[in-house]
Amino acid sequence: MLHAVIMAGGTGTRFWPRSTEAKPKQFLNIFGDRTMLQSTVDRISKLVPPENVWVITNDRYVDLVQEQLPDVPANNIVGEAIAKNTAPCVALAAALIKEKDPDGTMVVLPADHMISQTDKFLSILEAAQAKAEDGESLVTIGIKPDHPETGYGYIEFNSDASETHEGLEVKKVTQFREKPDIETAREFLDSGNFLWNSGMFIWQASTILNQFEAHLPSVYSEVEKLTPSIGSDGQKEAIDAFYHGCPSISVDYGIMERADTVYVVPGSFGWNDVGSWRAVYELRDKDENGNVVQADTAEFARAQNNLVQSESGKMIALIGVEDLAIVETDTAILVCKLDESQGVKEVVNRLRKDDDLKRFV
Repeated sequence: MLHAVIMAGGTGTRFWPRSTEAKPKQFLNIFGDRTMLQSTVDRISKLVPPENVWVITNDRYVDLVQEQLPDVPANNIVGEAIAKNTAPCVALAAALIKEKDPDGTMVVLPADHMISQTDKFLSILEAAQAKAEDGESLVTIGIKPDHPETGYGYIEFNSDASETHEGLEVKKVTQFREKPDIETAREFLDSGNFLWNSGMFIWQASTILNQFEAHLPSVYSEVEKLTPSIGSDGQKEAIDAFYHGCPSISVDYGIMERADTVYVVPGSFGWNDVGSWRAVYELRDKDENGNVVQADTAEFARAQNNLVQSESGKMIALIGVEDLAIVETDTAILVCKLDESQGVKEVVNRLRKDDDLKRFV
């Protein structure tokens, strides 16, 4: 049986000021009427029923998840006492799923990605599931690159080692590569055997736990301590102890880069990790001057290629400017060049360090 694990614990700092610690990016309706978390669950609903959806989030967001996903069982919404990156999150989810469904397969998904071609995506998931259930395989999804991108990690695959599952190619992974400089990114693109790392994974719960035992025994030992408490009144206390006992490490580095049974399903399905306001600009419809307007009232004079987002009802006027992001909330206003929007994180980090200013994040 297929289960979905949604990782929804991030604070979404690059989307400040709309994304705050009280209500981060995954809980916002940046595209349409549904939030990014809701859209993630909607997208997989044809393959995964609500009772098989698991959401791993921060303790402070458990109630918010329950509010946004009323069909998901409350016991499937798990709060983290402390953020420890993705490896402990995956190990915990695998332990919970294995206890409920010993032969269960799990797809691990970020809560805040945009996918425009759902049917293609689901076909890729089905191929990945077939491979994951065919032996002790770890499967990831790679995005076919269409330009030399420096903001993503890359997956290198063996072009001579290919299988077919559910009518789609599955490649043997050679290695994972960190975010490259532009020249290296061009080389990756030209070689034809590199994919963008989407951060999505598929494997059997038992398989990934075996990999934790082999490659991250410090996490696996915490899983062993936790397991007897699953389903008991002491489960939450045991989960808190689990997180405090685990190292902070990503599943990419801790498992995927060390395992030798890793495969990738290449795909192209309108994927974007929506990592900045620039990404929002690129994904939204534009007017005849290239402006994206998400506000009740805005006027432009000799202004082009700008993003305006406001829910205040105030008139926003742009004159003689271009390539800007203007984002207004009740408590803050962001103005930056679209190409500098990754720098929002720097501002947020400064605000967090100031006792008088951290209330704005």
